[in-house]
Amino acid sequence: MKVKFKSIIKYIIILTATASLLWLSLNSIEVKEGESKFNFIMGVWHIANKPFLFLSAIIAVISHLIRAERWRLLLSPLNYNIQLSESFMSVMVGYFINLVIPRGGEVSRCYNLFRLNKTPINISFGTVIVERIVDVIFLLSLITFSFFIELDTLLAFFKSLNLSLSSKGLVPSIGKILIFVSVIAIMVIAVKILLAKKRSLFLKMIIKTREALRGIKEGVAAILKLEKRGLFIVYSLMIWICYFLMSYIVMKAFPDTENLSFLAALTIFVIGGIAMAVPLPGGVGSYHVLVPAGLVFLYAIPQDKAIAFTIIFHGWQTIVIIIIGASSLLISQIKAKHKIYEKNRN
Repeated sequence: MKVKFKSIIKYIIILTATASLLWLSLNSIEVKEGESKFNFIMGVWHIANKPFLFLSAIIAVISHLIRAERWRLLLSPLNYNIQLSESFMSVMVGYFINLVIPRGGEVSRCYNLFRLNKTPINISFGTVIVERIVDVIFLLSLITFSFFIELDTLLAFFKSLNLSLSSKGLVPSIGKILIFVSVIAIMVIAVKILLAKKRSLFLKMIIKTREALRGIKEGVAAILKLEKRGLFIVYSLMIWICYFLMSYIVMKAFPDTENLSFLAALTIFVIGGIAMAVPLPGGVGSYHVLVPAGLVFLYAIPQDKAIAFTIIFHGWQTIVIIIIGASSLLISQIKAKHKIYEKNRN
């Protein structure tokens, strides 16, 4: 009962943080008298170059397909040969669930694959752990690379800061954002400490027997059994290249960001990656605060336009996930029920 109560408290804090960060971001938009903030954002949407947005969506789907193929590659040494359609639908279901339950997608995609292919959840979950480790390594490498190549930009920016900007309300607004993000970070850390002793209970829901534990160890060891390790690395690189291209191409769709350099786009992409790593549903809130702050701080994009750009970009990608993820969940349910029907009939 205590675990359930603490889980409820955890999600209340997460939802409160998400809503608060969204409110803070939207509240920073200053509009003309008689104009609503919604109309302002829609105005930015209307002037966007739509072909770039659709191209970004296509690249997003390609990245998900590559991730699904990489997952198949990890499972193959364990003698679980799954179809690309099954792994793709499971990956998309995972992304879809992540929009509601932070980090819930990892388990849900494994459960979905089990329903489709009877691949043991503990083993597929082990391969997902490997994927997450690889993704963290790539993100940390990008952060390090971006920091060094944009170091001059960062230093020049902070040296050129003028307190007169406060008359425009920019510095106080950014200051509030940084303070609020710090508070949220402390809250998240507090929740993690609070639930630290209960994490073993969550794992016991997945690992109920020693056989299950062995299955997870096999999943984690899958990378060592790979005969095509080079292909695994290539897939991983392609996934992150696609992620970057999604951001870079969307920037080309808006007048205020279309002239940003390749390196500037990389820096904003890294900031977005950090924001998405925050344990909030789909990065909502953290993404809408950190990315605009980066655009304003580093590249002098007008704050209103930076926030509108971020909301549209994140919303656009979220719509893609909702459409494909929900469709994948529905198709998976139909296929799973059909398999049960066929089995019972035979």
